[in-house]
Amino acid sequence: MLSQINDRIKRAERSLATRFGTDISTPAARRAALWHFHLIDHGLLRTLWTNQYEIAPGVLRSNQPSPARIERLHRMGIRTILNLRGADKFSFYLFEQEACAQLGIELIDLKIYARSLVPRERFLQLFEIFDRVEKPVLMHCKSGADRAGLASALWLLDQESATLDQAKTMLSLKYIHLKRTKTGLMDHLLDVYERDASMPIRQWFAELYDPTAITASFHAKMGWPPPT
Repeated sequence: MLSQINDRIKRAERSLATRFGTDISTPAARRAALWHFHLIDHGLLRTLWTNQYEIAPGVLRSNQPSPARIERLHRMGIRTILNLRGADKFSFYLFEQEACAQLGIELIDLKIYARSLVPRERFLQLFEIFDRVEKPVLMHCKSGADRAGLASALWLLDQESATLDQAKTMLSLKYIHLKRTKTGLMDHLLDVYERDASMPIRQWFAELYDPTAITASFHAKMGWPPPT
């Protein structure tokens, strides 16, 4: 019964979330988009809680920044923002895109997920972005816990010659990352890589990364039914 009620609430939330917040071209639309950003996308919660940390010189991670925070980041000298939520039509992206354009910050969009693994090509694209990105750079997802954590771990391994233990700290409770939920797939990915850690992380993704097998082994590890 409780699970059914929870499913109904989630469906209602998803339905409401897609009904507005896709336009900032007029004052009225902009006001509606602000409501969408603060309530539906939880921007109000992020007003004080930024989950922002510097993980290496000139490399920061955080949750979704508001336009006001992007202005503060600009004053800090941030030159690039890597948006791990990907380009979108809703308020959070429209405001971010507008603020970056106005301030001269390069906005790079690359969509990855917190509860599922993207194809090999997407991760290889991420490594290519690492090579060319202009620092100081901020990487973010929605909460700054999972996708930003994985990207931070990969940055440390690929760009900073960090140890795997150091990289794994990017996925921890400090950043509100929960290992015993579906987002634990991020941790499991690094655990699978650890078996082949004699090769660089970028080479491993190019040659051995198998998202289907990794997801299946994660479900088995957690005692869950096989993924569909």
